[in-house]
Amino acid sequence: MCLSLLVLVVDNTVLNLAIPSLIRDLGATPADIQWIIDAYVLVFAGLLLTAGSLSDRYGRRRFLIIGLAAFGGASLLATVVTEPWQLIGARALMGIGGSFLMPSTLSILITVFDDSERRKALAAWSAVAMVGVIAGPTLGGFLLEHYWWGSVFLLNVPIAVLAIVAAMLLMPESKAPARPTDPVGALLSTAGMTALVYLIIAAPRDGWTARSSLVAAAVAVLALGAFVVWERRSAHPMLPLALFRDRNFSGASFSIVLMSFGAGALLLMLTQYLQFVLGYGPMKAGLALLPYAVAAAMFNAVGAGLGQRVSNRTLIAGGLLVMAGGFLVLALVGPGDGYGKLISGLLIMGIGGGLAGPSAYATLMGAVPPDHAGVGSALNDTVQQVGMALSVAVLGSVLAGVYTARMPDEAPAAARDSIGAALATKDPGLARAAKEAFVSAMSFGSWVGVAFTVAAAVLAFSVLRARPAPAAATPAAEPVG
Repeated sequence: MCLSLLVLVVDNTVLNLAIPSLIRDLGATPADIQWIIDAYVLVFAGLLLTAGSLSDRYGRRRFLIIGLAAFGGASLLATVVTEPWQLIGARALMGIGGSFLMPSTLSILITVFDDSERRKALAAWSAVAMVGVIAGPTLGGFLLEHYWWGSVFLLNVPIAVLAIVAAMLLMPESKAPARPTDPVGALLSTAGMTALVYLIIAAPRDGWTARSSLVAAAVAVLALGAFVVWERRSAHPMLPLALFRDRNFSGASFSIVLMSFGAGALLLMLTQYLQFVLGYGPMKAGLALLPYAVAAAMFNAVGAGLGQRVSNRTLIAGGLLVMAGGFLVLALVGPGDGYGKLISGLLIMGIGGGLAGPSAYATLMGAVPPDHAGVGSALNDTVQQVGMALSVAVLGSVLAGVYTARMPDEAPAAARDSIGAALATKDPGLARAAKEAFVSAMSFGSWVGVAFTVAAAVLAFSVLRARPAPAAATPAAEPVG
């Protein structure tokens, strides 16, 4: 499960690091870059609920292996593309594999480990994500400095192969008791979520009143509305909507949405800040994030230990407030501050995320019945991806607007749109103005991160409640072989 999570994290961190290389070597425009990122999110979020439900029905390990094979194969395909649109297509195929893969990792963890082990397993699982934050940029930076940009996608292939072998040899199969499938619910959820994420991505660029935006909004409203009505009346719903009546599930989910919205676009800008503003090479930029990853991994273990004595509500709200402090430090970074203040803010964010992470997942998944672990995990992933998509689409456009507004009016149009284009002119004055404008945009994004992370902390503390202890321990169900 940890290897399966690692392949997703490595891919996402490497992709952010490769953005300058894609702009230079592949001729990708800022719009291409956004679609290279969003094509994955669009397909991934659209299929998550369906994939999670099917994994409950037909086997979570089986879907894990299918997802790994699809993700690794699409990564291999991405290494041979020659045009931005081809890479967008490969990323969409990776989104299909990721949608099968991601819900299975968390649902298997919840069903295989009992209550006494689950929090420690969640902490280890979360810590591996931090290992990916270290390994991805470091190895990816080495490849970007010595080989062509496509080599970074090769990192996914051996990890996926190793994870498939490990799953087949070590992992028991687990599935819910047999129940009828819900093809109508699957179709409506896929259509509705895909249309919603497309609207979030395209509307800031095309305009909310553009024909494509209005069509996407209509499809999203009609499909998701029909999905809710169908699921409420279905004898065997794909998604038990009663989950949302559990305040712990809803509170944890929406806290994660707020946190993801605040953080998504800013983290996308950090690798560009390190390379364009501070002038780091790709490998040095990856190593520059090492202290953040180490702090987050260490405090994942601390958070898991404290969870035995401190309530989930306190740990989640406290960790989110610490993260808000990290965003505050980043908001105060100036053009001449360099790396020191940046990494101080990231260290604080890593500590806060480590404290909140295990408790947030334990709270959310603790409210999900074991028979619906796959679709419950998928729902968690879906709301998180919607938050990230909203952040990249809405805040990404806003931050680009802040950058453009801070640039001199007489600057070339390309330089006003992209810091990479401004630096490519080799004009010292224009480069200095572009760096100052980029830092201003990042500072604005950090203040947004402060606001949304504080809101997430308030929501978590207000909504979450401690669960009563069970009257008697029940033996863990045997996995279905």
